[in-house]
Amino acid sequence: MAEMSGERFTARRTTRSAAATRRLGARLGGLLRPGDVVALEGDLGAGKTQLVRGACEGADVPPGEVSSPTFAIVATYAGRIPVHHADLYRIADEDELYGTGFGDLVGGEGALLVEWADRIPGALPAERLTLRLSHDAARPEVRHLELEGVGARHAALAQALVAPPRRARRPAPRTARTGRRSR
Repeated sequence: MAEMSGERFTARRTTRSAAATRRLGARLGGLLRPGDVVALEGDLGAGKTQLVRGACEGADVPPGEVSSPTFAIVATYAGRIPVHHADLYRIADEDELYGTGFGDLVGGEGALLVEWADRIPGALPAERLTLRLSHDAARPEVRHLELEGVGARHAALAQALVAPPRRARRPAPRTARTGRRSR
């Protein structure tokens, strides 16, 4: 289910495994541009870090570089664009967050992915992509996602993320008689 209203796009999505959550993240990473802000919300183990690992993969960050920055608060990875990965789990308030230099990353030269974004509600701009992940009580490997893109760029990002993936076009087969491609 998806809904577009002005510069807001909302949708729901389900992933059926950690690998599927990571693949969705990889799609996100391929779409990211400098200045994008992605807020990730959900309980422990909901799949936020899997989604970030996939996003980094999609942004061409070398896989060995990505780790959860729970103790460092922010990690920056060099890929196709810089990817700033923040984890606000251990941050108590906006004053403590300010001391980390986090504010300098918002709207900067890279994309900003923020786990536990709901812990400090005023830390992020209103225009952003928010992904809320939750467990499925009956099926532990399944994750339910609510996507909300606010602002023209982030609404388009959310919409692109839930659109069916585009398949690469294959060249037409060559004909045996002429060796040319058929049309």
